[in-house]
Amino acid sequence: MVKFSVRMRCASTLMLILFASAEGPTTLRSAGDRAHLLIGAAVRPSLFTEAPYSATLAREFNMIEAEDAMKWSVVRRERGFDFREGDEVVRFARAHGMKVRGHCLVWDHDNPQWLTEGRFTPAKLSELLHEHIAIVMKHYAGEVFAWDVVNEALNEKGDAKDSIWYNAPGIGMSGKGTAYVEQAFRWAHEAEPHALLFYNEAEGEGLNVKSDAVYRMVKGFKQRGVPIDGVGLQMHITPEFDTNAFAANIDRLTMLRLQVHITELDVSLPLGPDGMATGADLKLQADVYSSVLKACLEHSGCTAFQTWGLTDKWSWIGSHSHGTRGAGLFFDPSYKPKPAYDAVLSALRAVPQRVN
Repeated sequence: MVKFSVRMRCASTLMLILFASAEGPTTLRSAGDRAHLLIGAAVRPSLFTEAPYSATLAREFNMIEAEDAMKWSVVRRERGFDFREGDEVVRFARAHGMKVRGHCLVWDHDNPQWLTEGRFTPAKLSELLHEHIAIVMKHYAGEVFAWDVVNEALNEKGDAKDSIWYNAPGIGMSGKGTAYVEQAFRWAHEAEPHALLFYNEAEGEGLNVKSDAVYRMVKGFKQRGVPIDGVGLQMHITPEFDTNAFAANIDRLTMLRLQVHITELDVSLPLGPDGMATGADLKLQADVYSSVLKACLEHSGCTAFQTWGLTDKWSWIGSHSHGTRGAGLFFDPSYKPKPAYDAVLSALRAVPQRVN
């Protein structure tokens, strides 16, 4: 009787395994691997010691990107270089077989005080930026496969944004539009010719003045032989997002033989007095996540689908909106999967094979 019971339990376990296999992958990571799509999350190395955070991250994602650990404000708090936090991200990725995106080398925000208040001449700023790009990229050569070289260089009119790197005082190319962006890409390729180089932008996901300007800029880069490999679309969106315009934007960018990475996706929802989103809004959110993913999967050049964080517990949305919005990610504060998770997993599992 004991032997029979053991056999029955073994048979039942085998049947469950076979049933699960027949249904398809059971995590975002395994489903992304099957669909040949990078499924990423932006991370904070200080949270790696939180067991549910690190376990969820390793189980569900095949790519990570530092929220802040590779920015000037962390790497260059002082004039020298401090790679400790960024190195933690790389170590975690290596230990769990994940790819690492680098973010970001040039931005008008998150720069240290010694830089912004240093009264440097354009010539000196040019030297500092060139040095920064070279040293950071060489430090992570072979570890970081893709970089956001320049982040958010354009304003809402599609013009070069006033910044320390452009015209305040700039690196010697003030008044020349995106010439300084082009220079940064050339320096980046010179420093690490094997890394993929991306321009990353906010609020240019659909079809509008800013996305038109991004398209013109990167098209010009391609025509002039500037070493650019792709465009990152940030995607801090709401359920009202127009996925048809988004798909059209991906289409024209990939027609330039550029990759598209969805780099900072979250879908924020209004929160009630109890700090919770309604079930109806969570359903709308799931539909938007699924539609965004499907638009990406329709283009072989859309190669990464990354959220800005993984759990609502640590999302930036609540503090940014003063508590009026939130619940924008796949996992709630207790790391329980939400309807958006199920919708994305279902959409990924519906892809039998995706050829890159």
